[in-house]
Amino acid sequence: MRYQELTPADFQQVIRLATEVHGAGYVDETSMQAWYEKGIKNGINSGFVVYHEEKLVGFRITYAAEQWQIDQWCSTKDWPVPSEQVCYFKCNTVDEEYRGHGIGGELLKRSIAATKAQGATAGVSHLWKQSPGNSAVKYFTKCGGILMKEHPDRWRALSLAGYECPICHNDCRCQAAEMMITF
Repeated sequence: MRYQELTPADFQQVIRLATEVHGAGYVDETSMQAWYEKGIKNGINSGFVVYHEEKLVGFRITYAAEQWQIDQWCSTKDWPVPSEQVCYFKCNTVDEEYRGHGIGGELLKRSIAATKAQGATAGVSHLWKQSPGNSAVKYFTKCGGILMKEHPDRWRALSLAGYECPICHNDCRCQAAEMMITF
């Protein structure tokens, strides 16, 4: 396995894997560029990819602290650190064939090291509770994540605007677990 920082050269393969795992409309070239830019702070990149031979088999998108929009899905009053010190773990995706081998954990470990170097002291994420076997929440809990709050219909507005949830299609009713890791 070859781990490296995310670069624009990876975008097409990231979009392909994201569409395969998360559904059509999850990310496109424009949003991919924005995601990438939100991860770079002080010359440090917090986004990572992993390749097996020439195939991209996983990626981690992380936004640097103060470079993402806190919204109604963030329970900042419950956070143990100031919001200015919180990065956002946007997305961790591993090809189905490669799951269960520590790839997601290694990608997260690399993003945590990068965001710490950027000045973050914690990271928050909204995990997909309907992931197969609730694997997203289980994985994040194993990595030290603590539940802050559950949010029903977290992705509904996105699905009504064109995102196709792999479970609910164009009327997503999936729940998000807002979870935080402190470093």
